[in-house]
Parts: sequence; structure tokens; C-alpha cells
Amino acid sequence: MNELLEEFQGFRKILCVCPCCGELVRVSDLKLKVKGAGVSVGVTWLDEFERKVQAFNKKEIDFDEKEKKIRAKSVEAGRKAAETAIKKMMSPQLKAMKLDPYDIKPISNPVDFVVFRGMYKSESISDIMFLSKYLANSELNVLRQQVSKAVAGKQYAWQVARIDESGVMRVE
Repeated sequence: MNELLEEFQGFRKILCVCPCCGELVRVSDLKLKVKGAGVSVGVTWLDEFERKVQAFNKKEIDFDEKEKKIRAKSVEAGRKAAETAIKKMMSPQLKAMKLDPYDIKPISNPVDFVVFRGMYKSESISDIMFLSKYLANSELNVLRQQVSKAVAGKQYAWQVARIDESGVMRVE
């Protein structure tokens, strides 16, 4: 038995270069294959174990792919159900405008909503709308008219403000 162990240790000292990839490998790590009719080597428990591990890994990959598809379908079904529920809660006036409920963002003051048409289902926003319901509050209506005049007169600017971790705001 010691002679066999010494022989195996000797194989660990012999290195060779793989003709396929050029990598240096030990002779003891080689997996020899014979072309044509060769010596029949029986299947060992390790061979069987490795086969089962490979089969398990394949099943795991297949399961992960199926799970992703099922989750994607569930997310889409949930979004459609949420959109239907939101549309049921919308006022008849908003329904008549045929707006995507996910494009509507509430502001409340001075205007009720800002609509970024195309934001949710398109690659670009086609237009921006301010929506407000006329109220008996004359001060709020005057303020809304001022917003309308500013937009109509193009008296607006786009500015980016960044707030860092310490809370300091920087306007670019």
C-alpha cells in the first residue's frame, strides 16, 4: 500500500502542458480519455456523485428560469390589477381624458396634479400637463392663473439641485 501511495505522490511531481489550452497541470489531475476501443474502467461512486451534482445543477438552473418567468408574469398581472383599481377610483373627468394613472403625480398646491404623458409606458415624455379643479377659493384660483400665465409666457427654467449627505444643497 505504501508503494502505491509513493507512486501516486510521484505522479503529483510530474507536470505537463495541456495541448488544448496550454495550461500547466499535474499528471495526477489528468482525466485520461481513450479514442476508439479502450480499456473499460468501471463507474466509481465519485463518478455517479458528480453526475448527480450536474443533474441537480441543471434542474436548479431550469427552476431559476421558470421562477423568473413566473415572477415577471405575476408582476405584470399585479400592475394591470393595480391600474384597473386606480382607474376605478379616478374621477370621471380624469377618466374622460384617457390618461395613464401612473403618469399622474399629485402636487395638491397650487395645482392638483402634474401629468407626465408617456412617462410610464413610453420611452419619452410627450408633454407635461398641469391639472386643477376649479374651486370657490379665489386666492388659490388666482395663484393657479399666475402659474398658467407663467407657463404660457415661457417664464420658467429648468434647474437641478443636488443635496449631499450632509444636507447641503448645491444648484447646478
